[in-house]
Amino acid sequence: MHSDDSHKRDFSANARLPGISVLAAVIGALATLAAFVLLSLIHWFTNLFFFGQFSFADRSPALNTLGPWVIVVPVIGGLIVGMMARFGSEKIRGHGIPEAIEAILFGKSKMSPKVAVLKPLSSGIVIGSGGPFGAEGPIIMTGGALGSLLAQCVRVTSAERKTLLVAGAAAGMTAVFGTPVAAVLLAVELLLFEWRPRSFLPVALACAVAGFARSVFFGTAPLFPMQTLPPHAVALFSCIIAGLLAGALASGLSAALYKVEDLFGHLPLHWSWWPAIGGLVVGIGGFIEPRALGVGYDVIGDLLHQHIILQVAIAILVVKAVIWVVALGSGTSGGVLAPLLMLGAGLGSVLSHVLPGSDPALWPLVCMAATLGATLGAPLTAIVFAFGLTHDTNALLPLLTATLVAHGFATVVMKRSIMTEKIARRGYHIYREYGVDPLERHYVDEVMTRTVDTIDASVTVREALDRYFGSTQQRRAFPVLRDGAVLGVVDRAMLDAVRASAAIEELDTPLGSLLAQRSPDMALPAETCRQVATRLAIHGLERLPVVADRESRQLVGIVSRSDLVKLSLSHFEEEHKKERFRRIPMGNSKRRFPPVRKAG
Repeated sequence: MHSDDSHKRDFSANARLPGISVLAAVIGALATLAAFVLLSLIHWFTNLFFFGQFSFADRSPALNTLGPWVIVVPVIGGLIVGMMARFGSEKIRGHGIPEAIEAILFGKSKMSPKVAVLKPLSSGIVIGSGGPFGAEGPIIMTGGALGSLLAQCVRVTSAERKTLLVAGAAAGMTAVFGTPVAAVLLAVELLLFEWRPRSFLPVALACAVAGFARSVFFGTAPLFPMQTLPPHAVALFSCIIAGLLAGALASGLSAALYKVEDLFGHLPLHWSWWPAIGGLVVGIGGFIEPRALGVGYDVIGDLLHQHIILQVAIAILVVKAVIWVVALGSGTSGGVLAPLLMLGAGLGSVLSHVLPGSDPALWPLVCMAATLGATLGAPLTAIVFAFGLTHDTNALLPLLTATLVAHGFATVVMKRSIMTEKIARRGYHIYREYGVDPLERHYVDEVMTRTVDTIDASVTVREALDRYFGSTQQRRAFPVLRDGAVLGVVDRAMLDAVRASAAIEELDTPLGSLLAQRSPDMALPAETCRQVATRLAIHGLERLPVVADRESRQLVGIVSRSDLVKLSLSHFEEEHKKERFRRIPMGNSKRRFPPVRKAG
């Protein structure tokens, strides 16, 4: 007889998904507008600080004519932002993504209106005054804050609020870079901590809306369009070398960043003054190499298209690395993606003179993605991100190879990524691996015991103690039935408590009357084992009767903690038990096959 499996699905059903998706679409549009405002603020402050003009024109701070006075500009920006953080909101410090992760995992995805206003403003001031940061970290924080604020205005669960926060963050990244698929992958690899349609679909919809809305403000062309030549087979070895060096660069940058942060922590000054000190280092670096200042999208484009000679590329790589590490370690406000893109592209520009097997222009792109993926611990995001920025189809295979090599290197060398180390220093550990929970993928009707010993509701407390919980007791607990319907479950502890507190005559009370005052806890065959395990934990129970439905309460089985533990044991064996089913033949090759008999 075929069992009824109609309740078993590939994905869990969620009737609230359409409503959450509509909210996510609205958030995608708002995040795009926020990205436009943030980039406009960066342009306005750049013109104000470096050119003394009130203008929204996109100008590079490297074109300034301030001479040695350029050293002072980042210091002023650092002072302003330090005071904003001290008297406004400390949440604006940092590069945004760790703060978003912390809000998701440990703050029920709640963010304040202050962050939504002060984060883009502070980032505009810092980057506009020459800070070596990108706009993506601030817009991720700002978009996330917008999503969280909208979610706080409607009745949603904490999990749904997380989805809307991440939708805003990913949509903001889409609006800045025009890479919606990479933004969705960033959400999956770094922010959601789950793979479910209930969260994935609204986030993807928000990114799609932001991708279409972006064309209104920024056009539709990729940020760094390019097309390299198809790689040769020998490029595989070059990709491995590039990946290893990019992984080493990523690990070195992460270690240096938190070493600098520790040094700032030992200064006898309030943290609000640290950004000004970081700004001084930025100013000196900007005086030495002006192209290291600001977001540097133009510099990234020149590195990718081989428009910068080797000596200048090395200078940009060194200066950008130093001022970025010091500025970020000082606790100022700014993003990490654009600096990592520039540093990786600088490494690739240097390697393009020695790595064989392909177009020299390939290696800045490959190293850019590999450095980003290894630093964030998000390789798929980095691969698709690099493709989205350039639309270079010939680079996909080298991108895949080098980025995964770099990620593997960083995973072995570093305990945590640049994103999670900051959170760990605040006392929160994040484990980023996740898989399908064995309790999620199995249902109650797969693990329950179908043959159940029961007690009739007419049996008295005294009879139950003597007959079922005496010296011949075989079960720890028994469901109590009346006409096949479950009234509840009794065990020795419950009946002993009745005997200790009740009068002698009350021991003749039928179990049905005793349980009538209680609301029975039950399980359904179509529920997942995770749902039942949660119910057992909440109510402190050992087992639950399984009923056909909550109306009839007809008993069909019983499920206990031991039944659920067996699933975890099976999962453990899959992970750790080593088995071999075939033996590789060894020795003389003539003995590998049985002899052939001759006919006759």
